[in-house]
Amino acid sequence: MLNVCDVGRTGDARAGYGRHMERALPDGLVVIVKRECATCAMVVPVLERLHATIYTQDDPAFPEGLHAIHDSDLSVSWHLDIETVPTLLRVIDGREVDRTVGWSRAAWQAITGIDDLGDDLPVVRPGCGSLSVDPDRVDELRVRFGGDVLRARRVELADAEDDMEAMFDRGWTDGLPVTPPTEARVLRMLTGTTRAPSDVVAVVPPDLAEVTVEKVAINAVMAGCTPEYLPWVIAALEAVCTNEFNIHGVLATTMPVGPVVICNGPGTRAIGMNSGMNVLGQGNRANMTIGRALQLIIRNVGGGRPGEVDRATHGNPGKLSFCFAEDELGSPWTSLAVARGLARDTDSVTVFAGEGPRCVVDQLARDPDSLANTFAACLRTLHNPKLVLAFDAIVIMGPEHARVFADAGWDRDRVLAEIHARLQLPGSELVRGAAGIAEGIPTHLADVTLPKFRPDGLLLVHAGGGAGLFSVIIGGWANGEVGSQPVTQIVNPPTEQGAP
Repeated sequence: MLNVCDVGRTGDARAGYGRHMERALPDGLVVIVKRECATCAMVVPVLERLHATIYTQDDPAFPEGLHAIHDSDLSVSWHLDIETVPTLLRVIDGREVDRTVGWSRAAWQAITGIDDLGDDLPVVRPGCGSLSVDPDRVDELRVRFGGDVLRARRVELADAEDDMEAMFDRGWTDGLPVTPPTEARVLRMLTGTTRAPSDVVAVVPPDLAEVTVEKVAINAVMAGCTPEYLPWVIAALEAVCTNEFNIHGVLATTMPVGPVVICNGPGTRAIGMNSGMNVLGQGNRANMTIGRALQLIIRNVGGGRPGEVDRATHGNPGKLSFCFAEDELGSPWTSLAVARGLARDTDSVTVFAGEGPRCVVDQLARDPDSLANTFAACLRTLHNPKLVLAFDAIVIMGPEHARVFADAGWDRDRVLAEIHARLQLPGSELVRGAAGIAEGIPTHLADVTLPKFRPDGLLLVHAGGGAGLFSVIIGGWANGEVGSQPVTQIVNPPTEQGAP
């Protein structure tokens, strides 16, 4: 397996994780076929007319009489990035200049320059999957031909060692079993992005270690992610490793907070994230593993381990993973991401230094004023009813509560404004000693009215199951420059990362 912690071997990794590499190809026409493919068999009469170099993937005798080269280890097919056979290439000066896949009479005639080529064949016939992308072979081929991109140190285990126990013993886990990060699994994970494995994603406190895409992929494998989740893990890591979010402070505080990852955009639905029933609970792979991968990176690469730099007095279960999607399609309002300045269809993560969730119960309110009063009363208790302006918070509005506001015509801004208005608190109730509570603000502020939260200190998110007049609030850590501020980061899909 691959080491999850250290920077790894020195040397430059190949720039990008594409399979297409320069090879010494013979000039002229090159064709890749296999006997199992009916379309390949159909074009044999065409191949007989061509002066082409033919590679056959399976049967070395196919096509009969044409002296094909047997691509027995599939190295040619792999490095040429062949996904479909037959594939026809034109090569000039050793470089591919044109290609077509399957059978298209017009395309083959154009590439070969033979106007009547295949006139007796169908106009179009689809090809078959290349053996080099066969799911039963592709992981082995990645290791054989793509493993050179990996720079992490290999960790050899004795035959008698148990993989799971070995990772526990090395301190690589969060207390739960993790998936062993073999080369095959890490290379498969890297297919989720076209960023080079050697690209540095972030410098992670407290050890200020550079974390490469490869290291992110290794920990994403351990967390149980699929390749489609990798861009979201990368974006979350980029967001928390900013001065604004201050992950070092979030780790070092004795308060029970950790990164809360809120995901927005159509990509959340594409990867199957949960934004509805049990949104903050167990059972959804994307929600659970994206947040877990982030925590494992901070632990394994950044050195943020409990009892060391992580000094939380109690902690909270969300420090294993706290990641969910907003229910944008069911929301009566604009999303959190749009409210924070992004376009509607932009995939993004917003990270927030938060504690565990607490429930807001109001099953009787049917008018917005009454319900706003409930939210204000519950929010006032964070983290002490007499402490103001020090902490931000998230309100995760359940659909039934949101409907009460929406039916009354309250938009997102109105909801937040009304809650803030109800949290303008007289200093006489907040000063130290008031109500027999020692905690509070200095006594010289007794005649001042103070807000519970900063003007932008409440984040409103729509999520949760459709039944139940409940919502959730998540209290934050110290805000502003002295603590942590929410950070929103765009998720760059693989197609927009740049081709290798």
